Amino acid sequence: MTKASRLTVVVLVLAAGCWAQNLLTVQLKGKQRWPAEEADKLYVSACSAVPREIGGSRSIRPQITLVLGADKNEAAFDSREIRLIKWNPYLFAQGVVVFAFEDLMPPEQRLAIARRAVNWAGSTIEIKAISK
Repeated sequence: MTKASRLTVVVLVLAAGCWAQNLLTVQLKGKQRWPAEEADKLYVSACSAVPREIGGSRSIRPQITLVLGADKNEAAFDSREIRLIKWNPYLFAQGVVVFAFEDLMPPEQRLAIARRAVNWAGSTIEIKAISK
């Protein structure tokens, strides 16, 4: 690998970390320890995995708050928080994926799809009903 290639990779990794820090806020309750660099990498990786898995090309970077030292492990949708009792990379990544999926489709598009589903369900009838 050339020096220019290495420099490009380093710059991209640092930029991704800075970008993640702007969108990932951390609140610590008590004396919690957490690996900031690992959290940033997991955030970027989980956000990138969502569109890649479903064949999308849109970049997703949800605004999330990580709360460490919470009473229980949960994802709070109203406050967009991932609450963990203690640092757990797997639970954190799962939370990021959930919020990334939520941001994948704007609310207006979700409503339009839901309306179509209701219309389609109401416009279908069973064959038995026709043959009587």
